[in-house]
Amino acid sequence: MKKLTQKEEEILACFWAKGPMFVKELLDLQEEPKPHYNTLSTIVRILEEKGYISYKAYGNTYQYYAQITEEDYRKNTLNNVIDKYFGNSYTRVVSTLIEEEKLSIDELQDLIKQIKSKS
Repeated sequence: MKKLTQKEEEILACFWAKGPMFVKELLDLQEEPKPHYNTLSTIVRILEEKGYISYKAYGNTYQYYAQITEEDYRKNTLNNVIDKYFGNSYTRVVSTLIEEEKLSIDELQDLIKQIKSKS
């Protein structure tokens, strides 16, 4: 899937949190200073073009909804980062986390237990 900008991710997150919405409803959720309606509508159309949301037509207005779950987006993004920055090596990811003290030995042992319990 195509990469999203930070603002596109924020808008997509609104659909995950609230479900199907019209652009007007999405605008009501935005913080001040609120973007212009047309700006928000453009971002929604870009998300649609990228395949992240779809819509249902009601006359000449559209209700948009997420095409991808938050979990699927998270997994896809993580896989892309691991592929791009770690040569698709999960071992390198874990090694980096341990070296940078983001993952303790105890946490690593807990992960090993989880893996073994799934086998």
